[in-house]
Amino acid sequence: MANLTPELEAERKRICQIAKDAGLDFFETIFELITYDQINQFAAYGGFPVRYPHWKFGMEYEHLSKSYEYGLSKIYEMVINTDPCYAYLMEGNAMMDQKLVMAHVYGHCDFFKNNIWFSKTNRKMMDQMANHATRIRRYMDRHGQDVVENFIDVCLSLENLIDRYSPYVEKSVVKPQNPPPAQEPNYLLRVDRSYMRDYINPPSFVEEQRRKADAEAQARAQRFPAEPEKDVLNFFIHYAPLTDWQQDVLSIIRDEAYYFSPQGMTKTMNEGWASYWHSKLMTTKILNDSEIIDFADHHAGTMAMAPNGYNPYKVGIELMRDIEDRWNKGQFGREWEECDDVRERKHWDKKLGLGRDKIFEVRKVCNDVTFIDQFLTEDFCVRNKMFVYKFNKKTQKFEVDTKDFKAIKAQLLFHMTNFGQPIIRIEDANFENRGELLLTHLHEGIDMQPDFMSETLKNVFKLWKRPVNIATVMDETPQLFRFDGKEYTQHKLGEEPSPNPSNQESSGS
Repeated sequence: MANLTPELEAERKRICQIAKDAGLDFFETIFELITYDQINQFAAYGGFPVRYPHWKFGMEYEHLSKSYEYGLSKIYEMVINTDPCYAYLMEGNAMMDQKLVMAHVYGHCDFFKNNIWFSKTNRKMMDQMANHATRIRRYMDRHGQDVVENFIDVCLSLENLIDRYSPYVEKSVVKPQNPPPAQEPNYLLRVDRSYMRDYINPPSFVEEQRRKADAEAQARAQRFPAEPEKDVLNFFIHYAPLTDWQQDVLSIIRDEAYYFSPQGMTKTMNEGWASYWHSKLMTTKILNDSEIIDFADHHAGTMAMAPNGYNPYKVGIELMRDIEDRWNKGQFGREWEECDDVRERKHWDKKLGLGRDKIFEVRKVCNDVTFIDQFLTEDFCVRNKMFVYKFNKKTQKFEVDTKDFKAIKAQLLFHMTNFGQPIIRIEDANFENRGELLLTHLHEGIDMQPDFMSETLKNVFKLWKRPVNIATVMDETPQLFRFDGKEYTQHKLGEEPSPNPSNQESSGS
């Protein structure tokens, strides 16, 4: 493989075969040996050194470099979801670390290839990213770097406004073979006897109801889009008053957002799967006796989870092991769920041996939400001390705040659904027949942060170029927020708007 030492190449071939023998199935994986400075550069670009130029990548590089120099963090591995997969090893790491990284990478590559949520990603994204960079550099040469970079800033602030599940939904239109039978308008009152028709539905009543029905139908016909649109960026690409180059840049940001989306949707599973396999392979096939202590030390450091934190590596690997153990012992199904005998449950073992097949099935079909929803049990939370903690100022320690399993699980699922970000959709692009944009927020018990909301409305206005409204719930009250390019207003739905002085635009903006 690319620029590996003979010793590393020999280990790569050996570990690759061990991983295949264990049942892992992955694309060809190309390892490259690079310096710590190069790995920080690549990580700053999201693993793609060919990405378009932008100041945020430089800021991320500075952050990673200082963290490494101050001993706060260190990147051991980085792998890219492409075909072939590209993975990077850092010069100067001990041989044991390089072996661990290779085993971990093969776990990731197996996940990339076989998990259904990665099935719609562009496997040639390295080439696509280079193409994106060429187009953006061309626009910078033509329109100026600051102009293009400022527009990219706006697009990046809105890159989460996509419909993450749309790539997996096949839409088809089924045409009825026979037209439906004609029916009386639903605004007419039911008449059982024909001679009573004009008495029950007098002509004046029928005409009034017909006018109302026609007005409602016209309003529905004028509503645009006809159905709420979750892919806000795609709507802007087609309908916002953008120039050709702005449409293209926005489409680039959207394409890359969809590419990276499955990684966020499967973070716990992906890291858990890779950690499960590096642990299994390293301790049974790869390590020699002199490396066991160093491996245990580094592995334990990666798996450590603070009382007030969440470590996807730790939760993922322990859930994978728990699923394998339960399905090996037959601790699933109706009989298991209905068993109330504590002693019987403790010693329950039907020796089914289905664990390995089950975790491969889970790896194929689940994302983090379904993974946690289906397999996180109360027993698992107790064993792994997954409680909600708070800091006690008196004792200066983190203490258990609640052991309520349902609350813990609900909190985890909430933060994994849409990455814990608000779900926004376009409700009406001709709101109140003024060409204004109406967004709606799917409120799930947590209010949006006003400062984030106001900045988002400001950037949406820069694309739509007309007033922007968003309907949400704030302080348990349905409210409508509006930005017209100069000032923000808010009011309860059904009331007249009033200025919001705390969020007005300054004259120098």
